[in-house]
Amino acid sequence: MTEPNEDYRHEHQNVRVENGVQFGDLVQFVDFKYTANVARVNLAALAALAALANGPAAPQGVQVEAGTLTVDTTLMWQPNTEPDLAGYEIVYRDTNMPYWQHTIPVGNVTSFTVRGITKDNFIFGVRAVDRDGNRSVVTFPVPAT
Repeated sequence: MTEPNEDYRHEHQNVRVENGVQFGDLVQFVDFKYTANVARVNLAALAALAALANGPAAPQGVQVEAGTLTVDTTLMWQPNTEPDLAGYEIVYRDTNMPYWQHTIPVGNVTSFTVRGITKDNFIFGVRAVDRDGNRSVVTFPVPAT
C-alpha cells in the first residue's frame, strides 16, 4: 500500500544490518510523495463508501420489458421505503464501457420508458437518490416475466 516496488528487506522486522545490508522499516526508505498519493486514493475511496453508506438502498425487483420488439426500453422496479427518497435515475452505457455514460432523472416513479434507446445496444440500470443527492448502488434489470 505504501511502496510501488516491494522490497522485503524494508518490511516490518527487526532493524539490523546483515552482511552490510540494512533491514527494517526505516524512515529513510519511505517515499513520502508516493505515500501522500496513497493517502489521497484511500481518502477518495472512503468518501465514496461514506456516500454509499449515507445513500438510499438500491432499488429492488428491477426488470426490463423484454417481450416486445421496440426501439424503446421500459424499466420497472419496486418502490424504496426511505422517507427522504427524492426519486430514481436510470443510467445506461455502451456495452463496451466500464462506467455509466448517461443519466436520466425520472422522479419518484416505479417505471419509466426510455424513448428511442434500445435495450439491445446498451446496458441499463436504476439507482435511487435521496433529498441530499446521495445515490444508491445501481441495480441491473432482469427480463420481466
